[in-house]
Parts: sequence; C-alpha cells; structure tokens
Amino acid sequence: MAAAALTVLPRAAGVLRLSQHGRAASRLLCAAAGDGEASPAPRAGRLVLYTKPGCCLCDGLKEKLHAAFLLAGTPYSLASLELQERDITTNPDWEQMYQYEIPVLAKVLPDGSEEKLPRLSPRLSVELVQKKVFSAFDQ
Repeated sequence: MAAAALTVLPRAAGVLRLSQHGRAASRLLCAAAGDGEASPAPRAGRLVLYTKPGCCLCDGLKEKLHAAFLLAGTPYSLASLELQERDITTNPDWEQMYQYEIPVLAKVLPDGSEEKLPRLSPRLSVELVQKKVFSAFDQ
C-alpha cells in the first residue's frame, strides 16, 4: 500500500484539515471513502488526541491516524469520525493528567465526557490502527 502524502492545513475550531495531493478536505472525517461493500460506519463521534510538541510517539501516532482516516477499501471506515488534537502544554489540567502518558486517545461520549482508549502500540500498522479506532466507536 502506498502511503498518502498529507499536509496539515490551518485548524478550524480545533478540527484538523488535510490536503491530499492538493485537494483540501473540509474536515478530516470527510477524507475517508468506502468501497460500497464496507460495514456500516460507526456512529458519528469525536476522537481526541492529547499530544505535545517534540513528542516523537505523538508524531508517529498522528501520522498513522491521519493515514487511517484516509484509508479506503476496508470495512473499518472512519469517515463518520472527527479527530481533534489537543496540545497538553496549552492547558494545565491536561498537562497534569497526561504529561507522563502521551500520546493519549480519548473517545468523546454523548454527554461530553471522555473515555480514554487503550494505548496503541507504535508498531501497529495503519490498518490495525484504523480497525482499533473503528472498534472503539462500533459499540
């Protein structure tokens, strides 16, 4: 599988915007396309990635998440999800909670609270990252 070239565009209300081969996607969640035979997408939801500048594990997970959102032709499309990045250095509460755990992925629940997802190994393939994120929302 060839890796997609991604460019992070300016944020709008904390939602990542991507450009793939010069075409801008209005939101990250719009970038993934299904093949018509895929399983139904998980309910619309939000995924939060807690990170900080200079964190190589965070950068690696960001790259894999971006690729997973763009990955088409699998039964685990993330098209209905929105990914939001949060820099823990901008909020003392986040920094205190996550300074020793980043990168941290959290699922935003309907009531606005967050459920921390199990840590994803840096060795996971993009396909497995996509499947694990899909599974967290397909409940």
